[in-house]
Amino acid sequence: MTVARQPPVPVAAEPVAPLLRPMVLADVDAVMAVEVRAYSHPWSRGNLVDSLIAGYDAELLVLPDASVCGYFVAMPGVDELHLLNITVAPECQSAGLGRRLLQVVQARARARGCSALWLEVRQSNQRARSLYRHLGFDEVGLRKGYYPAHPRREDAVVMRLPLVVAVR
Repeated sequence: MTVARQPPVPVAAEPVAPLLRPMVLADVDAVMAVEVRAYSHPWSRGNLVDSLIAGYDAELLVLPDASVCGYFVAMPGVDELHLLNITVAPECQSAGLGRRLLQVVQARARARGCSALWLEVRQSNQRARSLYRHLGFDEVGLRKGYYPAHPRREDAVVMRLPLVVAVR
């Protein structure tokens, strides 16, 4: 009896996890390329440069080919951290990278001894709001006309994550 030989079945390679590293001025062009793909009203180059020069917390998720797949920028305050921008490149979404970035932001806030993490999110961005709520953020306010949009500006939902600060 002859057994028909089956062709080999390709085994899907495990996806390579992006590496986290600090954002520097040399990354601005790559970050801007993601901004314009991700948003109808992206941050400006000046927003990014000013944030880096000011020393805000800014980190990237970078793939092995050096492409940027996500990033965040957060401004420290007296005892809080304000998340100004968190973005996952459209082609990298739905892989848990937004959650990973948020966990890093939370860790940075705790390391600074912050009591809270704050952010604004477009009122229409239900996907992000759901993720933030799942991670423990509360919706605590509304900023009218905060975001540029067409034909008129869009409100922002203000969200807060209380952080447990270790007693020293």
